[in-house]
Amino acid sequence: MPIPVHALAHRPLTAAAVAELIALPTAPRIPDDGDAIDAELRRRGWSWEHELVCDSFRTGYGHVLCSDGRSSFGHPDARHFLVFGELYPVDPFDEDMANGPWLYGLMDDWQQQPGWSGRRPCTVHDCEAVLAQAAQAVTDHLGTAPERTVLSSTALVTGPALTHRVWRTPTHALVLGPAADNGPYGYLTHLQLSCTPLTCGPELPPEDNEDGLAAWITAHVDW
Repeated sequence: MPIPVHALAHRPLTAAAVAELIALPTAPRIPDDGDAIDAELRRRGWSWEHELVCDSFRTGYGHVLCSDGRSSFGHPDARHFLVFGELYPVDPFDEDMANGPWLYGLMDDWQQQPGWSGRRPCTVHDCEAVLAQAAQAVTDHLGTAPERTVLSSTALVTGPALTHRVWRTPTHALVLGPAADNGPYGYLTHLQLSCTPLTCGPELPPEDNEDGLAAWITAHVDW
């Protein structure tokens, strides 16, 4: 029987959104200056986002993007995290649902964003369907299937085990899957696509090295 998830909110990932994310490290560099960043946000149709995830952006495709540093543009050594889904997993230590009222309110904040939709309750299968659709968007843009597909572990993220998929460009790792929520709360789980320099970790371990793969993924997706 699938492990239940209290709530899921998401906005589908598209190949165009993937292309925009991957292009950020080689975009013209924008200094860490408020006026310069504001001008670039207007040009792109982006906006600042301070509620769903602290100190992040809302892209023109409606996803939430976080980066190392204040500017996301033209910094090849920076890490970028594009959040296209949010889930509230069942906490076995919260049997009386003491956290439920306020966490459902936070999920409402995600679900009510333009272009986002939600489901409650839902299952791991629902979450995996969202990840599979996002994976197809990455494959459509890159023209290749993921190099690695592995279930997440409790060492990587709170909640049920969900699929991580890994692609690599010559300079960056693309990791699609669940990630620890680094918003203002910490009890939820992101579904995200990260674009991080390959220098964040050693060479990609072989498929039969589960511990090595978990460590490699953590090195590339941990905020």
